[in-house]
Amino acid sequence: MNPAAPGAGTQTMVLIAFLVFVGVTLLLCVLVGPEGDETADFYTANRTLTPFQNGLALSGDYISAATLLGTTGIVAVNGYDGVTLALSTALSLGVLLLLAQPLRNAGRYTLGDVLALRADGAAPRIAAAVVTLAVSLPFLVVQLSSAGTATALMLGLTHSGVQQFCTVLVGMLMVCYTVLGGMKGTSLVQIVKVVLTLGTVLVVVLSVLVRFHWDVDALLAAAAKGSGRADAYLRPGLRFGDSAEGWLNFVGLHLTVVLGASCMPHMIMRVNASPTGAAARRSTRHAVGMVGAFCLAVVVLGLGAVALLGGRLISAVDPNGQAALLLLAGNLQGGTGTTAGGALFTAVACAVFVTVLAVVAGITLAAAAALAHDVAACAVRRGRMTQVAEVRAVRWSVGAVGAVGIALAVAAQGYNLQFLSSLAVTVAASAVLPALVYSLFWSRYNRTGLLWTVYGGLLTSVGLQLFSPTVSGAPDALFPNVDFHWFPLQMPGVVSVPAAFLLGWAATVRSRREDGEPGFHEVQTRTLLGADAE
Repeated sequence: MNPAAPGAGTQTMVLIAFLVFVGVTLLLCVLVGPEGDETADFYTANRTLTPFQNGLALSGDYISAATLLGTTGIVAVNGYDGVTLALSTALSLGVLLLLAQPLRNAGRYTLGDVLALRADGAAPRIAAAVVTLAVSLPFLVVQLSSAGTATALMLGLTHSGVQQFCTVLVGMLMVCYTVLGGMKGTSLVQIVKVVLTLGTVLVVVLSVLVRFHWDVDALLAAAAKGSGRADAYLRPGLRFGDSAEGWLNFVGLHLTVVLGASCMPHMIMRVNASPTGAAARRSTRHAVGMVGAFCLAVVVLGLGAVALLGGRLISAVDPNGQAALLLLAGNLQGGTGTTAGGALFTAVACAVFVTVLAVVAGITLAAAAALAHDVAACAVRRGRMTQVAEVRAVRWSVGAVGAVGIALAVAAQGYNLQFLSSLAVTVAASAVLPALVYSLFWSRYNRTGLLWTVYGGLLTSVGLQLFSPTVSGAPDALFPNVDFHWFPLQMPGVVSVPAAFLLGWAATVRSRREDGEPGFHEVQTRTLLGADAE
């Protein structure tokens, strides 16, 4: 019997809760969705969200299944290394806090709107769309695949066909939310997700602390003992080792998380939904507090899981530890056989479900907006597409992106796809962040430098990742039975991020500004004073 599977009564509770949640949220998406075919309404909800509401939605976009399940599992399996990862996850929003006000003042809807301020023509728009898809699709695939597996597990089903069916179901729901609700609908789902997730996590954390009589030292000691690693569990190096290569992987992981996680395209789109630059900064401050509290809770959850269940059981269910939270929830409050335990497991299951659903909806909206707005409306039609036609195009793009993501997730079911999360964050850190920093703050930056930054960072990060041990040549690689890796590091960000900055600088200083390119004075005025981008 699968130790993560709940009892029959709890499975029924989980299924009923899922159906109720899906029905209610779909109805709300229809009710609050765009009233007409206006691009501002569909992309940014007409910027009507208050800073606190947008801060809730921003933290909802940021807290993914990779954070809720993945980071909890890494803390449970790797101890100190997982705790530092949770810290880096919280610190990442500090980067967005620095960029939020100038980014909102300069932007309109998408990443392409920001990059187009420094270079005219279709090339910057296409580059923005390419990198948006390069970040969004891998993250979408791993989220959908994890959603299918986790949903089947919560219902007590483990057959691969059932997992694939759950993946398709979650993907179709995500498409419906995005098409019907636009930014308003996805914002509502994000807000509900944050309230539900933070409330549920708080209850689980309190249950763990009560089991250890509020003694943190006792929790740490029990976690070290339960891990089977003794004192090594509370020291660095358990995940990557103590060698020079291991430390480079450690640095690369934290570098990419801190610099890349907050610069994902759907996060940029969320910032652009703020009414002003000052409001965007206030929203980000709210999100920093909520995400920081959540990451602290994740540390307690991971430590509590290994302390109460043992590392051997957690690794037996999932070597990456992603079942740690569900296993923990199923063993608190008397277990799923009791009313309290069953209710707690159902709440955690709903929190996981809504977390995946909300994040994939935001990712899909950002990817579809890049196709419809940056490529179709701006690059191909050169701004001559009507708002009605553009909203129609973005809805079709949502369906296309969703279909591709579902197909890839179903085809990849059963493979170890965890490297896709790090790939997405690495591309964001290597291609998106340098382009944003240079575009907003460097006066000499030009079209050539922009294209070299984006494409150079993209190709470097993807190329190094494909030839790293995460794809081949290791027992936990995507293809463990073949070996074509030549790059020794699992985390290429330590190379690709500096390379992208260097490529952008070198290409800019060796080229001249072309006639007609927007000057830095206009960009600076816009980022400082918040000139209306509409």
